[in-house]
Amino acid sequence: MEFAELIKTPRVDNVVLHRPFMPRVEGTLCLTGHHLILSSRQDSNEELWLLHSNIDSIEKRFVGSLGTVIVKCKDLRIIQLDIPGMEECLNIASSIEALSTLDSVTLMYPFFYRPMFEVIEDGWNTFLPEQSFKQIESSTDEWRLSYVNKDFSVCPSYPPVLAVPKSIDDETIRKVATFRHAGRFPVLSYYHKKNGMVMMRSGQPLTGSNGRRCKEDEKLINATLRAGKRGYIIDTRSINVAQQAKARGGGFEVEAHYPQWRRIHKTIERSNILQESLIKLVEACNDQSHNMDRWLSKLEASNWLTNIKEILTTACLAAQCIDREGASVLVHGTEGTDSTLQVTSLAQIILDPTSRTIRGFESLVEREWLQAGHPFQQRCSQSAYSNSKPRWEAPVFLLFLDCVWQILRQFPCSFQFNEHFLILLFEHAYASQFGTFLGNNAFERRKLKLPQKTVSLWSWVNRPQDTERFLNPLFEANSLVIWPSVSPQSLLLWEGVFLRWNRSSKCLDEAYEEMIHIIEHNKELQSKVNTLHRQLAELETEDVQLETP
Repeated sequence: MEFAELIKTPRVDNVVLHRPFMPRVEGTLCLTGHHLILSSRQDSNEELWLLHSNIDSIEKRFVGSLGTVIVKCKDLRIIQLDIPGMEECLNIASSIEALSTLDSVTLMYPFFYRPMFEVIEDGWNTFLPEQSFKQIESSTDEWRLSYVNKDFSVCPSYPPVLAVPKSIDDETIRKVATFRHAGRFPVLSYYHKKNGMVMMRSGQPLTGSNGRRCKEDEKLINATLRAGKRGYIIDTRSINVAQQAKARGGGFEVEAHYPQWRRIHKTIERSNILQESLIKLVEACNDQSHNMDRWLSKLEASNWLTNIKEILTTACLAAQCIDREGASVLVHGTEGTDSTLQVTSLAQIILDPTSRTIRGFESLVEREWLQAGHPFQQRCSQSAYSNSKPRWEAPVFLLFLDCVWQILRQFPCSFQFNEHFLILLFEHAYASQFGTFLGNNAFERRKLKLPQKTVSLWSWVNRPQDTERFLNPLFEANSLVIWPSVSPQSLLLWEGVFLRWNRSSKCLDEAYEEMIHIIEHNKELQSKVNTLHRQLAELETEDVQLETP
């Protein structure tokens, strides 16, 4: 298919652009296969480049012959284009609708993007499973890498290489995979060096209404327990939902078959509920009525902060079991690709200081989200403004990033990265020139040949000149476990995402600049103090030498 077939009117002059907190711009609107571009007639530097894949929905309005197209973006921006001429306006609107809803992944911009920067480090090879496992290998010999899934035949949503207990052979793993949802057998998610405890994740067991049993499954997860120790199974569904799953062939671990494991149910809402929550939250944030009761009522009705609280509470429980109880943990819900990954990755943020560095966090996203089979293509195909009925869409990854921001806000000196880094990941998960978040799992990415045909986001972020803008000036390495508060009073609305297009950030930006100035000034003073200390020590040494006969 040629993009030209979808572009009815490629160019319109005298178009007026309206954006939040920016002056109106009059200029020429151009449509390409992947971008909506508006160039100012007065200022050659004034340009808007908007990816069609970032467009969630559009609305058309007409007053006489003047048409208006309101573009609502997946990053929650709303822009307005005033287009002279009804026919031009209709053509532009229908072209944008067609170009922003392309079915084929291979027609998306990452397959056409050619970077203007030199790729120093190929992000596709930066966080390979073998490299991550080397760190575990240096602390324990109880685990091994299995290539049982090298052709994706055991589990299509798992990567080809996985960490499993050394005492469990590949044939046993194949049997366990038939007992777990979509073949997602228990695999190592995190090894806690402090006490040797582990966190695993999987899909639900397929016990069914007949109480099916799998001794190989019991053997696998028991292999992670130390002598005389118990483990915890954290099920991210309510007990009722887990019971209902049995009627559909799913279920949960029965105590009689897993006597060394205690099962705890912690309810995290399923994807369709989370999508409704996002839609309600964004609607509340866009409400211009300025009525306090209405705002607070809408915010509460969205349940967004309640969802944040439940996810963080469950992650804290997992971390507590590992660090304070000295017990290993298995986390699963139904599929093991959504709430399970929220819990395992947040628990690592709490427990592991490496995950709070830029590279460590990238590795975490790669391991626990991309390689672990979170279906980004499905979950992020629509945002909060789409007019079509949600199918698989859900802000699962955005909720995770919001939870990380809550912890970052409570521990502002413990993270090497800043809020801008989290916002960047949110934006690129929904629309990007990079191929990192395309596809739903490693199998699909291999079929699409993404490492050969697209550029990795990490290739760009990890260039020193680009990393700099994501560094937290307050960062001081903290090797301790950090325990976030999950009380309602401690959780705030993430203004940097949900209110950034609704109110000016000028005052916050100025405060941030002032903070950086104070920090730099403090460093200079500290350097002078250190120099004076050295000079004083040298003078004292000279005095002692002079006094010595």
